[in-house]
Amino acid sequence: MHVFYTDPFTFPLPPENRFPVDKYRLLRERIERWPAATGVELLLAPRARDDELRLVHTDAYIEGFAAGTLGDEAMQRIGFPWSSQLVERSLRSCGGTIAAARVAVQHGHACYLAGGTHHARADRGAGYCVYNDCAVAARVLQRDTSIARVLIVDTDVHQGDGSAAIFTDDPSVFTFSIHGEQNFPSVKAVSDLDIALPSGTTDAEYLAKLRGGFAEAVQRSDPEFVFYLSGADPFIGDKLGRLSVSKDGLLARDTFVFGELSRRALPHVTVMGGGYGKDISDSVDVYEATVAAALRAVPR
Repeated sequence: MHVFYTDPFTFPLPPENRFPVDKYRLLRERIERWPAATGVELLLAPRARDDELRLVHTDAYIEGFAAGTLGDEAMQRIGFPWSSQLVERSLRSCGGTIAAARVAVQHGHACYLAGGTHHARADRGAGYCVYNDCAVAARVLQRDTSIARVLIVDTDVHQGDGSAAIFTDDPSVFTFSIHGEQNFPSVKAVSDLDIALPSGTTDAEYLAKLRGGFAEAVQRSDPEFVFYLSGADPFIGDKLGRLSVSKDGLLARDTFVFGELSRRALPHVTVMGGGYGKDISDSVDVYEATVAAALRAVPR
């Protein structure tokens, strides 16, 4: 299985803002220790190109972020201070999902050990998201391949508001978000299918809602390709999650999704999404279990 990663660039970040970067580095280090017999091929994410970004994002936003001229308010909304290293990482963060999607068209599946930057909209970033990687990759597939209908399955605890806004009134990309009702963003966008969960939701209710929503999303969208944005932040030990889903519950989530994708022979890309565990190792545990579940679902 092809697994892409983003090189661990050094950022001039305060300690409280290092978490969104460090967890993906720790995940890559774990996957690197997996036995060669697993068949995982680790590949450095390429940079997204301007012509790819422009399929979703405005010229003014792309150029302003690259030059560092967006202004303080825009960067505060993103959550990182601007730097050339952030530009490089953001291009690769989007490029990794694009590259994984291209591979998945040929091989049926691929993973990216980051991504899921679903709060970014066409003209702005937010919530640690600069470019909307799944949105850009979906448009690249629609431009460069025979893929016409795309489904985004977003199980990050925060609503995929950027994806929903980008694809409003576009029947070719169906957005399904199952998320915490009382969580970021405070003002939600309207996805094609939203399932908002009350704080404290536990495994049984979470999985029941997911199964019903997934079936409805597939039935309504009839997809030719799926982006699965997993997310470690529904975990009960997450600082920002507010749900009470266990690691076993999240593994059941992943096993269900990959089982359905495999059963339906739907090519797909898995990206990691958010995770802010009180103990960073808990988030990395969930991510690693997601990649392992994706690998188990690969036909032998």
